[in-house]
Amino acid sequence: MPRTLTIIVPCFNEEAVIEKFHRALTDVIDRLTDLVWTVLYVDDGSKDLTLSVLRQLEREDDRVRVASLSRNFGHQAALSAGLDLATTDAVLTMDCDLQHPPALIPELLEQWNAGWDIVSTIRRETADSSLLKRNTSKFFYRLINRLSDTQVPAGAADFGLLSRPAYEALRAMPETHRFLRGLVSWMGFSRTFVEFDAPPRAAGESKYTLRRMLKFASDALLSFSSAPLRLATMLGLAVTSVGFLYLAYVLGRFLFVGDLVPGWGSLAATVLFLGGVQLLCLGIVSEYVARIYEQVKGRPRYLLKYTTASTQPPPRRTQGDLYGYLSTEDERTELRHSMRAPHRDLVPETALAGENER
Repeated sequence: MPRTLTIIVPCFNEEAVIEKFHRALTDVIDRLTDLVWTVLYVDDGSKDLTLSVLRQLEREDDRVRVASLSRNFGHQAALSAGLDLATTDAVLTMDCDLQHPPALIPELLEQWNAGWDIVSTIRRETADSSLLKRNTSKFFYRLINRLSDTQVPAGAADFGLLSRPAYEALRAMPETHRFLRGLVSWMGFSRTFVEFDAPPRAAGESKYTLRRMLKFASDALLSFSSAPLRLATMLGLAVTSVGFLYLAYVLGRFLFVGDLVPGWGSLAATVLFLGGVQLLCLGIVSEYVARIYEQVKGRPRYLLKYTTASTQPPPRRTQGDLYGYLSTEDERTELRHSMRAPHRDLVPETALAGENER
């Protein structure tokens, strides 16, 4: 029996490149045998014609499914939406700008068939990456690997394959601020890596502005390390030690030399320094508190306004539970008749809230 695969592709304002990407993807996947595949495009609240282009692809290719978020929730949320909608033996996540080359997919599938639960990719080089971006990326990975117990390979990409046990474990994690590369590393499933060189974007421009990259880095660091909190503690101890040393110096000058002159400048500098340290420590703590606040509110990571993808089946109910679930007398009458046919599937079909007609 052929294995099944869902290719999850998040899109945000990518109308210029989607059709080119889809042609490149199908040229590769169509050559593969013993594989039933579906591509799930997740529109992350695009402001251009991305959703219209995706729905046109859906009409032309019955292997295409589309999900659209109600607004822009971010790249990690769009990937999470795709994972939540998947029901296949494995999922493969990739971007549609063609910097994740579809030609690499057969190698990822080969590793999956060899028994690996997770097949991740590592970027060796990125063709259109600036010197600043390359250096900041290297610094980020060094920093998070130094401060966190979870090691994230330098150059790791969201381009990769996860088996069903792996992606079901990943989507069960309740984090609101998600850093999927870190979560994949944390899970501990069997994992291998495939290296690649990322070509230039086929069209359009990167949606990762400096502000988005800083937010992404802070989410990653604060989600996988408590080191900033420990740093605040050590900084407080260091400042306290300096304060005691300064107090000893002042008392020594007063008792043994007697030439102590009131120093308003040093006093003001000390107060400002201590105030700055206190505000810095308070800011670090507030970053963690803010994330706790977002988490405990329990809001969904995203909202769907449209989808044609398969939804997860509802939990199977007993006949007694199902009787309370059915709302109309006709449904309850059907249930009473069905009790005479024990092999009949009693679980009703459900539709995702907010789903539009195709």
